[in-house]
Amino acid sequence: MNAHPPSLRLHTPGVSTGLSASFYLPYTHSAVATAVLQSLEVYQRTVGPRVLSSYEGEDGEWRPLDSQGWAEVHRGMQEEPWANVHLSDASPEASFRFDYLGRERVDVPSVSGLGEVSAVSFWLPTEYLERHGPRQTRELLMALAAPLPFSSGNAGLAFNGALDVAANIRQVRRDCLRYPGLDVLRLGMTSLHIGTRVRAPSWLTFLGAPVLSQLGGAAQLHSRINAPSTTVQTMEATSAVVTLGDGPTTGDSEHGESLSGYRELARILEPWTLWGEGKSILGLTPEAARRWERRFLD
Repeated sequence: MNAHPPSLRLHTPGVSTGLSASFYLPYTHSAVATAVLQSLEVYQRTVGPRVLSSYEGEDGEWRPLDSQGWAEVHRGMQEEPWANVHLSDASPEASFRFDYLGRERVDVPSVSGLGEVSAVSFWLPTEYLERHGPRQTRELLMALAAPLPFSSGNAGLAFNGALDVAANIRQVRRDCLRYPGLDVLRLGMTSLHIGTRVRAPSWLTFLGAPVLSQLGGAAQLHSRINAPSTTVQTMEATSAVVTLGDGPTTGDSEHGESLSGYRELARILEPWTLWGEGKSILGLTPEAARRWERRFLD
């Protein structure tokens, strides 16, 4: 694994690096709640049942995730027509985190593939990756994905922090082009538009219906891959995961880190890629937004 520069974690108190896994589900909350809870159970069994220690209440205040807190979370997941669930550990960086947005209604995919969907993300600290290694970490990410009826998903290194804080988002804007392998994840904003499209490649890029079928299936996709470190693995009949190398990388442009596998996959997925995130989630100027969105293409 290419190590990320230690200074990247220390640019500001509010921004560090983490490992994120996000999945976009083109179904209502009532249709996916059970699957999301199964993934959450896998996450808890692996990282420890007491690692997640706080939840965000309906009033926006954080409360202890004790037995009463878990009862409230499960009640909302199982009885309500929609869900907005945020769980975190006790660290200032929120290194372990679970975020789920279950929509009461989702948009019927249009010809463009754009629309509002349900979405879920899991976060791990980079120390987890360093301690357990890429292979074991990948096994966890695959286990999280297994129950989910995703149309697409991404897992890899990402900027971790409260990106609604002005100082933090300014820091990310300064660093995002230097480190193209670090994703910028704002789940709520992306899930409003992504529909059945895909985001830029990550260490693990999950592909479901309809994109995988439009690519001709996993075998056809594999035949288009030349990078020796890239693998394509079938998960279900309509889904697969593309793994770019033995471990994730920041792609530090100042140190010449190669991202040839990312570039190859980005070219293959370009017709189905979601555009506009550079402006919507980062607030970049049109020129900078294009550079960031096409960081694996141009």
